[in-house]
Amino acid sequence: MTGQTTIDPAEVDKFSKMAAEWWDPTGKFKPLHKFNPVRLTLIKDRICGHFGLDRTAKKPLEGLRLLDIGCGGGLVSEPMRRLGATVVGIDAAERNVKTAMAHAMEHNVDIDYRHTTVEDLVASGEAPFDVVLNLEVVEHVADINLFLGESAALVKSGGMMGVATINRTAKALLTAKIGAEYVLRWLPPGTHDPRKFVKPSEVRKALETAGLKIESLNGVSYQPFADAWKVTEDMSVNYMMFASRPPLA
Repeated sequence: MTGQTTIDPAEVDKFSKMAAEWWDPTGKFKPLHKFNPVRLTLIKDRICGHFGLDRTAKKPLEGLRLLDIGCGGGLVSEPMRRLGATVVGIDAAERNVKTAMAHAMEHNVDIDYRHTTVEDLVASGEAPFDVVLNLEVVEHVADINLFLGESAALVKSGGMMGVATINRTAKALLTAKIGAEYVLRWLPPGTHDPRKFVKPSEVRKALETAGLKIESLNGVSYQPFADAWKVTEDMSVNYMMFASRPPLA
């Protein structure tokens, strides 16, 4: 282990206890299953746009090496692999990794899952990736600047990073915390600590300090009448930011 850590032990323990339910669309991760299609489409679109790839190809991400940080049970890692990317998925919770490995083996999906942290991956001398994904992770780490800085170190020249998280606003407190956990019961009480919600300006500053250039910023909003998520301009609750590392001259 390195001297500094981004790991919050309480957060790791929380998600370890829910690990076996990752792939149950009606269980504790039901909101992620509803959220997944729109975020996967946005990720695919941004990656293809950045690298000039054909979005309509069967495996448009073929040839790209992708890191899914905080991979959980593999809800993003598996679709990215099916789109052609070579995927490494890491998680600080060993039970999550074991769940992801078991599901991938059961469905014959070749993914390199590892029980490790982003800072230890950097310290190991791991080769940088074309794409690094940080989805619903930064609101659970102990030090966001250290975490995003270490994550950015794993983005190769000309590569990109995607970050998805929750804004620190009154609306987010009411909807993503109180509404989702205590009113609608979409998530177990205590899933989120609103003090750890992160403003887009804070993510931007951390990424730019780490040498990345912000490419796009979008809100992802729940549409109650359609019971679906949609990419919008409203970033008051959920948002996704994409940044790139400029290619070497």
